[in-house]
Amino acid sequence: MNNNPLLCDTETGVCELPGGNNIQTNPTIAVKANQPVSVVYFTDPICSTCWGIEPQLRKLKLEYGHIIDIEYRMGGLLPDWSYNSGGISHPSHVAAHWDEVSLKYNMPIDGDVWLEDPLSSSYPPSIAFKAAQIQDNTKALRFLRILREMVFLEKKNITHWQHLEEAAANAGLDTRKFKQDYEDEGVQYFNADLELAKARGVRGFPSIFITNNYSGVSELVYGFKPYAVYEKVIEQIYPDAAKRAYNTDWQQLFAIYPTLTTTEFSILSNWPFAESATFLESLVSQQLLSKLITKNGVLWCA
Repeated sequence: MNNNPLLCDTETGVCELPGGNNIQTNPTIAVKANQPVSVVYFTDPICSTCWGIEPQLRKLKLEYGHIIDIEYRMGGLLPDWSYNSGGISHPSHVAAHWDEVSLKYNMPIDGDVWLEDPLSSSYPPSIAFKAAQIQDNTKALRFLRILREMVFLEKKNITHWQHLEEAAANAGLDTRKFKQDYEDEGVQYFNADLELAKARGVRGFPSIFITNNYSGVSELVYGFKPYAVYEKVIEQIYPDAAKRAYNTDWQQLFAIYPTLTTTEFSILSNWPFAESATFLESLVSQQLLSKLITKNGVLWCA
């Protein structure tokens, strides 16, 4: 196995840190939450497989958001390039891999950021997300989505402050407080996430612990998994779980999620991919949507 955490295993869908993993697959966890089921999601802003599961997570929130709390934790995918060995010693080696991941999961990713303005670490955007959470969790999730679109689609190096500040402003955050927290408390909260990941034995991303808050029984969804796996785990640990119906009309979906990839729209609307692409293109031609075209796919924008 390679030692570059950015080269995710496209078969298992895991972006794994060097040293293997000893993750706890079914621990009993003491939890305190407002809903019957809690989800603790260990991720990273530049984890390509984490971008690949955005459709599943968005549908999970629509169908099960009334019974689950989702807590986002940063895992520290790339401290710096000293982690890499075995011939994988330069950011340019990641470019082709990201293009491969894009095709594998049918989610647009442009790996050329690693050729044009490569990132030295994933820690700055991770700390920035924790700083955003201090202000407002809903805005922080919007901020994380914007960051991912920046790096995966727009080829922006999200370690640069100008991009972090732009994303914060677009997410509706107070940029002055954001900068203060980024330089102070955000670092502390990020380090706490790293400690929690270590305590849970997390070595790869995405790592998603789904827990029954009454019994404390927890199951792990590790790596890229189809939506049916999430449903099965929830039903196993909380048999009383019932899906909530949601409106699949395109206007309603874009009102909730202002940007959607074709795969996301397909999964959320329950339409076939090709039919989704044709329909979304028709909305662009009517000037009801706009689109961002990348070499590996399209982002549709309300």
